Amino acid sequence: MKELQSISDALRERLSVEFESGVSLRTIEAEVGVIRQSLAKFIRREQSLRLDMADRLAERYGLELKPTKEVR
Repeated sequence: MKELQSISDALRERLSVEFESGVSLRTIEAEVGVIRQSLAKFIRREQSLRLDMADRLAERYGLELKPTKEVR
């Protein structure tokens, strides 16, 4: 069974790929409204992101959170 990836890891992976492909953190900052210093520290695992910032990145990358089991 495939282990679920954390939300932070999924965001970090997509952000890193985009950055490594040549998109500047300044561009991402302008498009999603998260300061580039926070993005850089997040990529380096030096800090986490507030949920509102994570929401904006998730929207950019077309990610959505779905339940894996029913909660009672």
